[in-house]
Amino acid sequence: MNLISDQVDKKEIEIIVRELKKVLGNDVIGDVTEFGCYLGTTSVYLAKTLMQTPERSLYVYDSFAGLPEKNSKDISPLGVSFKAGELLASKKQFIKNMHQHGVPVPHITKAWFADIKPDDLPEKVAFAYLDGDYYMSIIDSLRSLNGRLSPGATIVVDDYGNAALPGVARAIDEWLKSHVATLKVEHSLAIIYVKR
Repeated sequence: MNLISDQVDKKEIEIIVRELKKVLGNDVIGDVTEFGCYLGTTSVYLAKTLMQTPERSLYVYDSFAGLPEKNSKDISPLGVSFKAGELLASKKQFIKNMHQHGVPVPHITKAWFADIKPDDLPEKVAFAYLDGDYYMSIIDSLRSLNGRLSPGATIVVDDYGNAALPGVARAIDEWLKSHVATLKVEHSLAIIYVKR
């Protein structure tokens, strides 16, 4: 398994691909979205998996400007792990990485998650991967998915179990209070199953 960056590990990729394959195997209606693609490590594996189902598309969203500012819900007793502007990757580099790995370039929206417009999203979403690191990034991603998640859809969120990035768990726990879904945590990933 070839990883483009160290922001995701092999076990996480295995879990993400496994969950996507379950959704595809269950014929859940919709496309695949990724909020926070960085250099494209996860995107490559999502795209490779989708090559078996050409009727489905991958949509990725990233500022390509690095991380935004944190807010008070992101403060960790472990100290500061990231600063605004870190994890910067260009859209050009992302596309180059997709080409180098022999996978189709997905639909790309260059924007902060708060600025994603309804027209930037697929009608229906069967699977979503969220890697926003911070509370507002996760909340904004989830808001974008409102009304688009198909029954039986799965959302996988990175860093749920990461004490250095507590805003992720706060955002997910808050969202779950008002949505019919179940949560499973595996290898610091939140796996959310939307009720069928």
